[in-house]
Amino acid sequence: MSRAAAGSDESEAPVSVTIVLPCYNEQDHVVKEAERICAAMDTSGHDYELLVIDDASTDDSLARLREVEPLLERLRVIAFGHNGGVGTARRIGTQSARGEIVVWTDADMSYPNERIPELVSLLADDPGTDQVVAARRQEMGRHRLLRVPAKWLIRKIAERLTNTHIPDLNSGLRAFRREVALPFLRLLPPGFSCVTTLTLAFLSNQRQVRYVPVDYARRSGNSKFHFIRDAYRYILQVLRMVMYFHPLKVLMPLALWLLGIGVAKFGYDMIREPFYIPNNTVMLLMTGLIIAALALLADLIVRSRDGR
Repeated sequence: MSRAAAGSDESEAPVSVTIVLPCYNEQDHVVKEAERICAAMDTSGHDYELLVIDDASTDDSLARLREVEPLLERLRVIAFGHNGGVGTARRIGTQSARGEIVVWTDADMSYPNERIPELVSLLADDPGTDQVVAARRQEMGRHRLLRVPAKWLIRKIAERLTNTHIPDLNSGLRAFRREVALPFLRLLPPGFSCVTTLTLAFLSNQRQVRYVPVDYARRSGNSKFHFIRDAYRYILQVLRMVMYFHPLKVLMPLALWLLGIGVAKFGYDMIREPFYIPNNTVMLLMTGLIIAALALLADLIVRSRDGR
């Protein structure tokens, strides 16, 4: 059999695990990361493929991946023609995956990717779990003094809205069942908040998510995270996802709060000057009623969409 035919057979061979590794300008360490992942998986006993998505890198990342691709038989490289964002890379990688279990991770040497087999085994051995997330014990990124309190606040909002304890909302290392994730892939944004979206989609649909504490190292190379821009998108995505699945949890508390204040003010107005209702009291009551009506309508749409 020719080498080309053998390579074709290998690419069509069934696998149980697909590891999706987005890459954008990681020339100094992407090959080392790929080798580390392959070394861990080769000794794990899991049939796997490593799918590296080069997101139109402007450095030599793609060239170095092409050089090592023939040497790592489990490695497949997909090159984008233009930069689509890490969320797009993960979405297309998941859609292209041949494994029943998909692993997301990063190529910046920050996550302990040698523990990927552990995450896969936890998921494979427990049919009741749909996703295993590597929960970081510490924050090592830039703007740490700003990121830690901001992420804590957003995580607490997400916990409140999902009624679930979430040790790490946006960890980039996780293993999940592809079949469960497929309906949610269309919701993934192109940027960093794609991992948050997947977590919230699972939790909002009563899918079991398990967390495993891991150490987190300082990343290699330059970070693509922009604090103000990405934090803003991060907050919006949390609210968007909860609105998409449970709009009552977002809108109804606000509606009841406005109605409560309006009723209290109406009572006060009647005592102070009977039969006179100030405009601000009317605005409070009407705004609360409108938001409550929108909340009920949104909930009806969600239930109709999901066939519940």
